[in-house]
Amino acid sequence: MAGAVLLAAVPIALLGVRPAKADIVRNTESWVLSELNLPAAWSVSQGKGVVVAVIDSGVNPRVSDLAGSVRTGPNFTGVGTPPSNPNWGIHGTWMASLIAGHGHAGGTSGIMGSAPQSTVLSIRVITDSSDPNNARYGRQSASRGQSELADAITYAVDHGAQVISLSLGYPLQSRPVRAALQDAYEHNVVVVASAGNSGNAAGASGTGQAPYSFPADYPGVLAVGAVNSSGQVSSFSSENLSVQVAAPGDRVPAQGRDGAYWYVSGTSPACALTAGVVALVKSKYPNLTDTQVVSAITSSTTRSTRPAGAWDEQIGFGVVNAAAALRAAHRLAAEPTAVAGVSSAAHFGGGMAAIPTVPVAPRGSSGLVLYCLLGAACLGLVALGTSRLFAVNELPASNQPPTAGPAAVAASGSASNGATRSVLSPQPAPPVARHAAPRGRGNHPAGP
Repeated sequence: MAGAVLLAAVPIALLGVRPAKADIVRNTESWVLSELNLPAAWSVSQGKGVVVAVIDSGVNPRVSDLAGSVRTGPNFTGVGTPPSNPNWGIHGTWMASLIAGHGHAGGTSGIMGSAPQSTVLSIRVITDSSDPNNARYGRQSASRGQSELADAITYAVDHGAQVISLSLGYPLQSRPVRAALQDAYEHNVVVVASAGNSGNAAGASGTGQAPYSFPADYPGVLAVGAVNSSGQVSSFSSENLSVQVAAPGDRVPAQGRDGAYWYVSGTSPACALTAGVVALVKSKYPNLTDTQVVSAITSSTTRSTRPAGAWDEQIGFGVVNAAAALRAAHRLAAEPTAVAGVSSAAHFGGGMAAIPTVPVAPRGSSGLVLYCLLGAACLGLVALGTSRLFAVNELPASNQPPTAGPAAVAASGSASNGATRSVLSPQPAPPVARHAAPRGRGNHPAGP
């Protein structure tokens, strides 16, 4: 099947049993937290009460920075690698730590995810490249893989997820996945997906755009590109019309299923971090629609990195700013709504109350009588004209010109009911030679 977008990663130094005064992991992660303006956002919301579905390769719930924050869902991969296998859930655990990681040793050490008080719902739908059953999984058809993804999305919606994080991608669209996404929208679930890691292929394709990745390119999905520690777009980040925002995705520290800490690069970590920011907004303002939540995030990106013209194919509207997104969400939540699920009056010119009355005076009974009389007069004129037409066409036989025998009748054409219309008799067409179609294979394949 078409493979999901996975990450390349290299390990960084492990912490000792006792936390150091200057935690190396937290220090290494500081640029990520700063780039997203998360410390300021956490004073408002940390994602409490929000369930984020991580549809990935599985999550190890026993690692230190995720302890107590993971619910384990089903396995839709069709292969039975046990969670105890050291090659199970590598990518998924990285992503979960970037969403709901709460550190350890009192929170002073380890990974802090963007929504440290949120809960992860782990749903396994892909395998890692080192999984012992990865080859078997890869032999499945693309349609089966997409059907499994659709089942995972539906499961997430049915089991209380308010956010879905999809750090994966397929090159083709899928009807079952689109139907599952529609179900998510109808349940007000925000779906976030990685834009893809094909940025370097844009020039080679000759189109100036990287290949599109699904589900990132489906309508309604918040697609995320990647930037580095300088705030510049990462070279691997896909550049196309699906990109709406960007987040750190280059050498981002994350905790692995083995409890060790790794640098991970790709639009996958950018997606996971953004899904955590969505959880911050959903926690603080649970009544906002999914469209309003996405609007709060895309309208509040860091302006210093926002491109000229407000949007481009590399980082969309700019880098996610968690604190600014919460302020934008606060404004949206404070606006009155005319219809449930529809954005505020300020977006629609004041809402229903601001629509002026129709500039037509109401009609009285006198106007109705006048229109009835005019209609009756029109019908009378039509009836008079019709009767005159029939009177002209039905002359008495005494007023018809005399016939001149059979020859005259043949020349003037056939007549019926005494009508005077002449019908020109067309001359017979010359015979046309007809050739029999040759016998042969027609549309059948060539060959003996």
